[in-house]
Amino acid sequence: MFPALADGGPRPALRFGERSLTYGRLSAAATPLAASLAPARRVAVWATPTLETAVGVVAALLAGAPAVPLNPRLGERELTHIVADSAPSLILAAPGDELPAALAHVPRTDIDVSTHVGASTDGPAPAPPPFAEPDPEHPALIVYTSGTTGPPKGAVLPRRALTSTLDALADAWQWRADDVLVHALPLFHVHGLILGVLGPLRRGGSVRHLGRFSTEGVARELNAGATMLFGVPTMYHRVAEALASGPGDAALAEALSGARLLVSGSAALAARDHERIAAVTGRTVIERYGMSETLMNTSVRADGQARAGTVGVPLRGVELRLVDEAGAPVGAGPDAVGEIQVRGPNLFTEYLNRPDATAEAFTGDGWFRTGDMAVREPDGYVRIVGRKATDLIKSGGYKIGAGEIENALMEHAGVRDAAVTGEPDDDLGERIVAWVVPAGPERAPALEELADHVAAQLAPHKRPRAVRYLSELPRNDLGKIMKRALGA
Repeated sequence: MFPALADGGPRPALRFGERSLTYGRLSAAATPLAASLAPARRVAVWATPTLETAVGVVAALLAGAPAVPLNPRLGERELTHIVADSAPSLILAAPGDELPAALAHVPRTDIDVSTHVGASTDGPAPAPPPFAEPDPEHPALIVYTSGTTGPPKGAVLPRRALTSTLDALADAWQWRADDVLVHALPLFHVHGLILGVLGPLRRGGSVRHLGRFSTEGVARELNAGATMLFGVPTMYHRVAEALASGPGDAALAEALSGARLLVSGSAALAARDHERIAAVTGRTVIERYGMSETLMNTSVRADGQARAGTVGVPLRGVELRLVDEAGAPVGAGPDAVGEIQVRGPNLFTEYLNRPDATAEAFTGDGWFRTGDMAVREPDGYVRIVGRKATDLIKSGGYKIGAGEIENALMEHAGVRDAAVTGEPDDDLGERIVAWVVPAGPERAPALEELADHVAAQLAPHKRPRAVRYLSELPRNDLGKIMKRALGA
């Protein structure tokens, strides 16, 4: 999985703030830890944004012990459920981390990297880690879903899902060993951990983690040799705001202009932020689409055309189709909305301890039902319009995706943030409701103004029928809007 780890040497591998590890030092830290994990059935990792988390996950992968990343911000109920469901043999944590009571019964091993941190040169390359590479179907990670429709489910990701996704992204993004990635994403999820840490390590490149996101940190690292930036829409929105403030942030603009690749994921990036960043820097942000169960499915290619609101084309090895409620294929076109189904080596194998949920998630011929609704452009570009459970609105005989209305609302000068839901309506079946954070305190755009704006951008039947104003939208750690909270 990590060919460069066996070579060791002084090349930079990981840097978190002022603490760093070369490949030689990473191997020296992870190899003995992996040896101690080899008998473990499963290993939980207290996934703080630190060197220790990265070393712990690498050690588990070397040992062939499935790793369960734990979000340190989970509430007691969810954490108790995940620990009971995954039944880890032990938990890995950084020395000094205080673990909650839900983990008190799990044996603990501290990840001590203190003797390896900060060395800029290494001696002779160490011997390759003494571990046989497990079978490609062997579980690598168990990543728990957000639990929006019940208790979180553990998606069991085999090793071939990680390697196939990372290699397909290398193809799509022209990802090389000399690339240096900067990000500030959490390490308990696919985006920050698999793409943001394991991705550079598989390529033999390096990652610089900011710890906490700031536009100053992004500018500093990109101006100091980093070539790629991964972020979520909330981060890119702050970048766009900084570029637009007064004369703009010159250091940030210079840094982004010189970056090889800017990638946004985990939620849709507003067209307005796309445009503001491109106008100042000359660089376009590309988007990709994935899930815990599938890792990455599509992306705009580095050598392709970035289009705001699209997530590109299927990655190498991934089959993708759109189907209607009866399972029949849906063609291309702006109103041809269908559920995305995917098939390929990037898929998970099962939901841990949930054979019923696993069987329900797949069709009889092996396609995974994502629950995401999309339209497909004639050249194959995919445009996500929302989740089937929360974002597909059936109004006046039309099937309408909330995502495209949200994008249109965000193009209105009086809207800072927006979400769209459906609610029961005696006449229409469901009516479209816009939840709007006004751009300024002096004036909130009226319903008629917003409805006319959407109707002019999309179609009259997609205009909001009600508007509700908020000071902010409820979002999770990855920037996704929690629409069930809006409904409540």
